Amino acid sequence: MAVQKLPIAKAINESLRTALETDPKVLVMGEDVGKLGGVFRVTDGLQKDFGEDRVIDTPLAESGIVGTAIGLALRGYRPVVEIQFDGFVFPAYDQIVTQLAKMHARALGKVKVPVVVRIPYGGGIGAVEHHSESPEALFAHVAGLKVVTPSNSSDAYWMLQQAIQSDDPVIFFEPKRRYWDKGEVDTEAVPGDLHKAVVAREGTDLTLVAYGPMVKVCLEAATAAAEEGTSIEVLDLRSISPLDFDAVQKSVEKTRHLVVVHEAPVFLGSGAEIAARITERCFYHLEAPVLRVGGYHAPYPPARLEEEYLPGLDRVLDAVDRSLAY
Repeated sequence: MAVQKLPIAKAINESLRTALETDPKVLVMGEDVGKLGGVFRVTDGLQKDFGEDRVIDTPLAESGIVGTAIGLALRGYRPVVEIQFDGFVFPAYDQIVTQLAKMHARALGKVKVPVVVRIPYGGGIGAVEHHSESPEALFAHVAGLKVVTPSNSSDAYWMLQQAIQSDDPVIFFEPKRRYWDKGEVDTEAVPGDLHKAVVAREGTDLTLVAYGPMVKVCLEAATAAAEEGTSIEVLDLRSISPLDFDAVQKSVEKTRHLVVVHEAPVFLGSGAEIAARITERCFYHLEAPVLRVGGYHAPYPPARLEEEYLPGLDRVLDAVDRSLAY
């Protein structure tokens, strides 16, 4: 059947399977992706079905993993690299920023580097620091990288397909606390533009912009607000770089209020760029300042304090109330 109800983790697994079946140049690489099937079992069964030459268990050496993937891409392969947890990516940050992001420009367009770097990110799983962070703004700031993140199973399947097919390097952030959320996936659908935002819920009074793990929270906030007569539009960005400012502007011109929500710290987060750009574009439409909701500018806390750190329903609704009170 073309349409299946799958958790996000299984949708990613099916997407990787489809890519491996379709293109012999696709490789999956990372720590424990083979025999174990990944710490979240996202790559479960792939090595068994495609062999150790195409689903490769690597040493614990992120810089070496990404560096090897760059070399393979230059030889015509399409490596899909898994970084086991968000905080583990930084040993490879030099390779990603100095080599992966720059190679195409350095070669004056003659060299393509089709590498996908998959990074499970965000909190909500009761893990410690370096296992629960949201570093997406660091990568979005780097020219030469595409940065995307799905919020549901269908997008997880199709956005990964599109990322693998892209000739540009893609940082693919996976919201790990949503891995087990189920949704419909039509494997015969025609996917939309990888870098276009999608209206997840239409509304007229205020726009909530979010991506990845916070889209679900914003949809819950919109449902709660509707019970009090407030109509909220929820926009799922899907892509952080490039960012679909046109879609945000269109929504804000209708609702005249904007709140941007992400798990990452508010300070210098992606919401800051959205707020600045939309203030420039929509100054005469806005009836309130653009507000931001996110994590605190502090190291990720122990699991016992996690719910206090992560932006939840109450903090989103508080921002909604403050915006509409202007």
